[in-house]
This record gives sequence, structure tokens and C-alpha cells, in this order.
Amino acid sequence: MNDALQNARGRLLAELLPGGRWEGALSSSALATAVASFALKQAGRSDLATRGFQWLETHRNEDGGWGDSPESPSNFTATLLCRCALDEDIGLPQELADSILESYGNDRTFSVPILTMCMLAGKLSNDWKLIPQLPFELAVFPHRFYKFLRLPVVSYALPALIAIGLVRHKNKPSAFSFVREKLVSRVLDILEKIQPESGGFLEAAPLTGFVAMSLIGAGFGDHPVAQNGLRFLESTVREDGSWAIDVNLSTWVTSLSVRALDGMLTDEQESSIREHLLATQWQTEHPFTHAAPGGWGWTYEKGGVPDADDTSAALIALRRLGCDAAAAENGIRWLLDLQNRDGGMPTFCRGWGKLPFDRSCPDLTAHTIRAFVAWRGEVDSNLFKKMERSMVRGFQYLEKTQRADGSWRPLWFGNQHNPNHENPVYGTARVLEALIEVNETDFPMVGKMKQRGFQWLETMINKTDSIEETALAVKVTGRGVERLLEMTKGGTEFPAAPIGLYFASLWYSERLYPLIFTVDALNRIQTRS
Repeated sequence: MNDALQNARGRLLAELLPGGRWEGALSSSALATAVASFALKQAGRSDLATRGFQWLETHRNEDGGWGDSPESPSNFTATLLCRCALDEDIGLPQELADSILESYGNDRTFSVPILTMCMLAGKLSNDWKLIPQLPFELAVFPHRFYKFLRLPVVSYALPALIAIGLVRHKNKPSAFSFVREKLVSRVLDILEKIQPESGGFLEAAPLTGFVAMSLIGAGFGDHPVAQNGLRFLESTVREDGSWAIDVNLSTWVTSLSVRALDGMLTDEQESSIREHLLATQWQTEHPFTHAAPGGWGWTYEKGGVPDADDTSAALIALRRLGCDAAAAENGIRWLLDLQNRDGGMPTFCRGWGKLPFDRSCPDLTAHTIRAFVAWRGEVDSNLFKKMERSMVRGFQYLEKTQRADGSWRPLWFGNQHNPNHENPVYGTARVLEALIEVNETDFPMVGKMKQRGFQWLETMINKTDSIEETALAVKVTGRGVERLLEMTKGGTEFPAAPIGLYFASLWYSERLYPLIFTVDALNRIQTRS
């Protein structure tokens, strides 16, 4: 095992960049490539569009469809958008529209963009009535009212609400068209103000591509938002002509790498990483989600959005890097203000509702508890008391969400082989990490939860089918090391599996996940022994 740990640690340290960060690489995405290529085609930028179309042709699955990542089985949405981009038949317009709307239910975050691309590709017989009108005019309200307006999209999708609402309005005016028309210039100004310097909304090709193609379809192709979005797509295309769903998860993988390499970094490396993480903490209100200062997003790029998972990870990493408490206290307050009434932690915004990625979830709740545990003895007494109360509420939420078999389901990770595409190994391991780190005397409800969680996870040691899941189970239970060594060829090979779930449940793999998780597991096992 020692040789495997040395091999894996050397590989991970070699990935550390001079700026004090890890970068990683997300898998190329057929859906992102289809959307980006089509948007560029609409703009008349045919060279890059053609390269994207060629990548799609060469990465078609044997069944004729496409999955979210090259390792993924074909799915309806990716295949539909790829066929639109390649100008292939996709079926009858009315049946198609009904199927998409039914599939996504009340959440219009993804269904309406899909239908809009189908329409712009000429696949819906130019019948704009098939596409629900998104109320883009609601964007003019102050953001504090959004949670009361029952927006049909989740909190991060305001650019889509505006751009896709505009293209529907311009092509099929509704009964309220005279009111909406008066607000067009105002919502375009709002859209321009929330667009990051890079031009990429969320630093993501799919969302940016949907916005760009919609503005072009609405007659605003020369608007700065459309042009900057197209510039972002041109700058993020890969050498093979494909796009990933996002530019990187640098802050996330940097924080996880610090945790995995605990005790293995030099003073110089720790200083460089610490400075980088502190520089990526949001010091102002976020222009997109209006999140308060103090949180971290998944990337150092300005299009990233502060969220609970990345903030918790950064706080834990900074504690291990010897950071003072000032920056940590701002992050802790940010998390405290995010906690929902049910005691759980949502991803971005408190109280937005039950739409995907805006609800409480066990893995984020447990991660927040771990961040609080890391800093309990370092903050002032008033903040300490608030953290204690928050942790009690968090444990009560975890108690309520533990499944009958003892497991927990995460929100941002899944398993393509699971019938429900859930990943209880990831979720349970992450919750148990938090339960292990607290004193049961202080939190009596922890003992029973921990026992049931361990019993379930131990039954899964030999059933995991990815390095990522196996490493998490090994780290928490201390069992299954031989299986992990076999899967990684003694710490020398780390094929990534698509266990990540991006916005709208898009599957992705991250090149560094299996390496980071393996180092973390083996380092923990060695420390125990």
C-alpha cells in the first residue's frame, strides 16, 4: 500500500500548478458540443461549428445516440439536441414537445431551452405555441422578491429566463406583449450586467450557448451579450472541436486535493495554495445570484457562483493550511445564512423552493457540519454558539433523511448503473465523514445514525464499480484496500467514471477525482495504522 500511496501522491502533486491551484479536466460533453456548435452556426461562425459537428459524428454511440459524456449510455435529451445540431429528423413536433414538457415537469429550466433549440433548428414547424412563454419581465423585480414570484426556473437560470423568454416573445407575442415589449431594453440591460467578464454564464457552454442562440433568434445577435457569449464559446472549444459543460472545477478540486494531501505539502506549497484560495473567496455581493460576500464557487473564474459545497470544502482546506480565522468567519456566516428551515443545506439560495439543485440535501449538510467542526475552536464565542445550534439542526435533518437501509442520497453525484441514477455510496460516505468527526456526547443522535450508515456502507465495499466510490468507502470504513489497489493498478492508473451530476442532471467525469479520492483514502488508512 505504501508504494501505491507514493505513486498516487506523486501524480497528484505533479498536477499542482504554479499559481497554487489544481485545474483538472471535465469530460467532453455531447450536449455542450451540440449547443455550442449550433449557436456558432446561427451566428455564421461555421468553422468552429463544423468542427463541433464532426466531433459529434465521431462520438456517436453504437445505438445511434449520444450520452452526456463519452462514457455514458445514450439518453433522450443529449440525442435530441445532437440530432438538431446535425439537422437530423427528431420526430413529430407536438408529440416531441409534450414529451419534453412532461419529462421535466414544472421545472422549465431545461425543457424550454431544449424546445427553443429544436424550434430554431426548424424541427417544430415554426409553431411557437408549442413552447411555454417564460416570464422574462419578472427579471425587472428586485432580486429579494424572486422567491415569492414562483419563477418557473431555478435560481441560477436567470439568463435563460430572459433570453429564451425574449425569443418566444419576439416570434409569438402573447396577450401581454405590449407590457413585455416596453420592458425588453430593461431586461437586456439586466442580462448585460450579470454577464461575467469571460462572457460565459456560469462559465458553462450549454447555458451560454442557449442564451446566444436565443438572442440571435430574437433579433439581438449584435447585442454585446450575444457577442460576448459567442466569444466565450470560441475561447473554450477544445483542440478536438468539443466543449465540456464547464471550464473547470478548479476551486473544488484544489480544496479536495489539500484534504487528500494532508501532511504531505511543503510550507511553500501550503502558502501558495492558501493565497490562491483566499483570493477566490467572494468579497462582494455576487452580481448573478446576489449571494452575500464570504462564499466560494467551484472555479476561480468570475462566472462561478458561490455555493455550500465549495464554501465548506474551502473552509476545511484553509483550516489545514493554517489560515487565520478572519476569512473563515466570513465563510461560516455565509453558510449559516444559507441554512434552510428544515435544517438542511441547499446549494445556492435559501428558501427558493423544491426545484432541482435549490433544495436541501444530506451531502451538503454534512459537508457544512465538517467545516464547522474544523473551525469550532478558532472563532469567537458568539459565532461558536451559532455554529453549535446550526449543527444540531443539521444532524436532525440528517436523521430525517437517512433511508430505511441506513444510507443517504447525494444531490450532485450519481451512478449511471443505479436504477434511479442515485449514488448512495457517495452520499453515505460523505455523511459518515461528518458523523465520525463529532463527539457523540455533544450530539447524542449521531451514534445510531453512524451505526446504521456504517452497516450499510460495509455491505457495498465489493459492489462499487468505480475508483471514486471504492476510495470513498475505503476511506470511511477502512475496508476494501486490496480492491482499490487492484482497480488503480497499484496506484498507477486512474480512469475516471462519470459520477458527477452537473446542472440539469448532466453526467460528467472529472479527470482528477479518482486520483484525489485514492490519495485521500490511502493517506487516511496509513495514518490510522
